[in-house]
Amino acid sequence: MPAKKYIVRLSATERQQLKQLVKTGKVAAYKRLRAQILLKADIGTEGFGFKDKDIAASLDIAHRTVERTHQRSRALKLDGDLQAHLITLCCSEPPQGYSRWNLRLLAKTMVALDYVDSISPETVRQVLKKRHQTLATYRMVYTGQRKCRFCLCNGKHINALQTAP
Repeated sequence: MPAKKYIVRLSATERQQLKQLVKTGKVAAYKRLRAQILLKADIGTEGFGFKDKDIAASLDIAHRTVERTHQRSRALKLDGDLQAHLITLCCSEPPQGYSRWNLRLLAKTMVALDYVDSISPETVRQVLKKRHQTLATYRMVYTGQRKCRFCLCNGKHINALQTAP
């Protein structure tokens, strides 16, 4: 059997929020079910770490529902610093052998540079789509010291981000 693709490791606050969600009776059934799945799949210090098939059997749901819940829960939410690194990476030259960046290549490079443990190309796409409006209003200027600056139309610099080596 292949290794788990999505591992659930909850922080103490996430675990507490999910427990509270399960306890209260005034929540949609699907939300309560998803919370129960995540609590049972948690491999943290307080978690049970059940296998997917055991979770599916105990909650009387399909195995695929458990897998999808893991996948959705691990959809990485990039904070501002990681988004800045991703945008900076987009501004830099693509690796040798590539004419331009693609989503898969950006995701692999973010992992290779140890910015994140894992990231999907879809997460990269969502961040770039969210930032597209912002980036379109600014003009990107490449400086000689591997920096990418965003300038307003009047030429004032907004910020300078150090690009990846």
